[in-house]
Amino acid sequence: MGSFKQFLSSDIIITPFEVNKSFTFKGNELTGSNVAIERYLGKNIQSNPFISGSNPQTGVVYTQDQELIYESIKQLYYSNYLNYTASLGAPVNTASLVPGYDELGDRLVGTTSSAGRYWNYPQTTLTFEHYYPTASNSIIGVISVPVGLFGTYIQPKSFKWIADSGSIFDDGEGNLIYETTNQICGNIFYGHGLAIITSDSQPLGDVYGTAIYGSSLYGTSDAAVINNFITSSNVTCSFSSSFTLYESQYKCTIRENEFNYTNNPTIITGSVPFSGSIYSGSAVNTNSNYQLYVQADTVKGFVTSSYFAPYVTTVGLYDDAQNLLAIGKLSQPLPTSATTDTTILINIDR
Repeated sequence: MGSFKQFLSSDIIITPFEVNKSFTFKGNELTGSNVAIERYLGKNIQSNPFISGSNPQTGVVYTQDQELIYESIKQLYYSNYLNYTASLGAPVNTASLVPGYDELGDRLVGTTSSAGRYWNYPQTTLTFEHYYPTASNSIIGVISVPVGLFGTYIQPKSFKWIADSGSIFDDGEGNLIYETTNQICGNIFYGHGLAIITSDSQPLGDVYGTAIYGSSLYGTSDAAVINNFITSSNVTCSFSSSFTLYESQYKCTIRENEFNYTNNPTIITGSVPFSGSIYSGSAVNTNSNYQLYVQADTVKGFVTSSYFAPYVTTVGLYDDAQNLLAIGKLSQPLPTSATTDTTILINIDR
């Protein structure tokens, strides 16, 4: 009887499941080494964005050029929505592939835009406001949550950022809402942990005639409001992370005729000499010089009883080279059965 048994593919089941955790950080906690939530200002300076260090710097934990931030965000998340005739950033025109359009074969039919050939990580299949300011010296704000905190993605409807200028939250569809006026002021990209404040024509309540009378924003520019959201030290950030774990279940089945003898050395009581002749082929070699003596171990009497059954206390998982990878401990010893199969389930989360 061997001590190892090979798993079949049907014995292993891998199941994904999602776990969530809520976080709230205030003030200096955001910049701690175990948090490091970064904040950037992006500015459309319209110089050469690839000359590092030639532009104003931004960042709380790590510094970057403001224009590099502006251009990177525009390219990654807004390049398909730079339709200057639509104040809320309507998607650009794209052509459609029509198989067998004419004798030349498959053709692209329809108008296209040179700016509309990128994947900009849409957060919903709905048509939603996707504005990006393009005027000279336009300002955007970027809040970056490390992947170690948000996991797979930030849970929709869980993000909130509070500063002296007020607070913003996400609506669950990829929009950031300015709480004071209930207007869209940017977008959030849940899978990247990025909240981007882009408000300009999407008023934050700062334009004369749209501001709330008596509020601190009356007559304030968008740039000043965004700057306060990003650079203020009196801020609070809260969100819920989402992380996918994979549970591997191993089904260890012991048949009724397997593992029915113990490996526990305490069953041995001692050893006795055994003598006999060496057999060569079918003939017996009677030469006394070749007499064989072997020490045979003896076991305690109860082991030979028909009612004896060993107990399982530990299950080890090994690789193909018989290297021990994991150990499963049973809460109490489990007797094996001589009449039915015994199944032990081992769950490993990773």
